[in-house]
Amino acid sequence: MQPLFLKPVFKERIWGGTTLQKEFGYAIPSDQTGECWAISAHPNGPSVIENGDYAGMTLDRLWREQPELFGNSTEKVFPLLTKILDANKDLSVQVHPDDTYAMANENGELGKTECWYVIDCKEDAHIIFGHNAKTKEELRQQINEGKWNELLRKVSIKPGDFFYVPSGTIHALCEGTLVLETQQSSDTTYRVYDYNRRDAAGNLRELHLEKAIDVINVPHHDASIIPTVEKKENVAITTFVQSDFFSVYKWDVRGKATFSFPDQYLLLSVIKGEGNIVHKDQKYELKKGTHLIIPVGLGRFTIEGDCELVVSHP
Repeated sequence: MQPLFLKPVFKERIWGGTTLQKEFGYAIPSDQTGECWAISAHPNGPSVIENGDYAGMTLDRLWREQPELFGNSTEKVFPLLTKILDANKDLSVQVHPDDTYAMANENGELGKTECWYVIDCKEDAHIIFGHNAKTKEELRQQINEGKWNELLRKVSIKPGDFFYVPSGTIHALCEGTLVLETQQSSDTTYRVYDYNRRDAAGNLRELHLEKAIDVINVPHHDASIIPTVEKKENVAITTFVQSDFFSVYKWDVRGKATFSFPDQYLLLSVIKGEGNIVHKDQKYELKKGTHLIIPVGLGRFTIEGDCELVVSHP
């Protein structure tokens, strides 16, 4: 029994850049790399275990064949997906369905509730988060008439901000933003508006207006998220959200901190600093951009160093 380190999968996007290489040292495929699928069992990009008895095995296979590592969960698929997103340019304005709608309309795919931790952003950065329409009829009319400035809400952001993005929330990351995203394991996105951009072949990207209008929450309500901070020996633990889909925390370790989660597997991503994770006299290096899973039954482990991690579990 040991921590499971994962090799990320990278996705090129029309809005991507090179920040994933500059910030984390990743070997990215091009200068339009937008997404690091860091901890993924999704068929569109499963991570591979890098160490130990399961080295070379994809996470989706490990989930199927070694269920005891995940507490013998009854869920059919690994439920979460951790990404790092480099919004070098504006992402399309989009929305995701909930489980019920996705199950019926997307071949049994999960819905997609997600959340963002802003690792870094330019000084005047903002996101699209929500809309101003009061009714579905008003929403449809403003979309059809292209009244995007009236419809869409812009929210200023800064490093360290956290946003919970339930399914049905119209949203977009905007230029100059680097975020860690924790989400349901789903790849279903309905594009509402894409700034009339064309791809490398000169084509407009597909929009999904009818499905989007079906699932957008009207009127928009911001989720009530009030982070709390608990300080223990050499670690400050910020609890961002505890929802039906996932719980997300930030661990700010300064020195040596010991943890134990006997009944829960954890997803860990190092977003700043470096250190080690120590388990039964075995020491494993942690550095910015490292991603790992703590399996159920690992017992006590220690993180030593000066580092910040985003941590999640279902």
